[in-house]
Amino acid sequence: MISIKGLRKSFGEKKVLDGLDLEMEKGKISVIIGRSGEGKSVLIKHIIGLMKPDAGKILIDGTNIVGMAERDFFEVLKRFGMLFQGAALFDSMTVGDNVGFPLREHTGMRDADIREIVTEKLRSVGLVGVEDLTPAELSGGMKKRVALARAIVMDPEVVLFDEPTTGLDPIMSDTVGKLMIDTQKAMNTTYVAITHDIPLTYKIADKVAMLHEGRIVAEGTVEEIKRDPNPVLRQFLEGRAEGPIKVV
Repeated sequence: MISIKGLRKSFGEKKVLDGLDLEMEKGKISVIIGRSGEGKSVLIKHIIGLMKPDAGKILIDGTNIVGMAERDFFEVLKRFGMLFQGAALFDSMTVGDNVGFPLREHTGMRDADIREIVTEKLRSVGLVGVEDLTPAELSGGMKKRVALARAIVMDPEVVLFDEPTTGLDPIMSDTVGKLMIDTQKAMNTTYVAITHDIPLTYKIADKVAMLHEGRIVAEGTVEEIKRDPNPVLRQFLEGRAEGPIKVV
């Protein structure tokens, strides 16, 4: 369980997170939606320790990681995987080395064992025989799948996704969504995704939460979100611009 309580973060005069409360259930897929600039990526960065809040708590299975000693937090971080927006693969490495990088950095495993795990994880995301290719030889969809394989290579308890379908066509976006569902179920992992992709949200989410002006303004199952009358939520889901658009 990830439980966020009263999280606050400001940059100068701008409040990005304003007393945010949110719980993400263990072994489920939680999706955080919201307009650009609402602080979704800032929230993810707080969960993995790239940012420190001005106030509030982030509880991982009941343990507050805010203010935790660096050595202790590093041990917590090993339980996380991360799929970054744009995949963030290392251009100078092969696909196999990209996927195996966390294992080489954080374990004492033999190369042969790492190669075996890498092949298994690539196969789980629908990729076979690509270990010796470079990222430059991959399509956008293949890069996302390689990044997913890397995110789950250490069998993490939690995987965070930052806009997992950005830059993909609708068919490939649907494919990535299916892979997220399949890998999450196979590993019984907690997945947390931030996205603008409403079809993806409807496809994968056990729980949906909308972030607006620094707080969660609506949350529930997909069916509950579809029925929620909150005007801010409805506007976002239906893709309506606020007020008349002036053409100049």
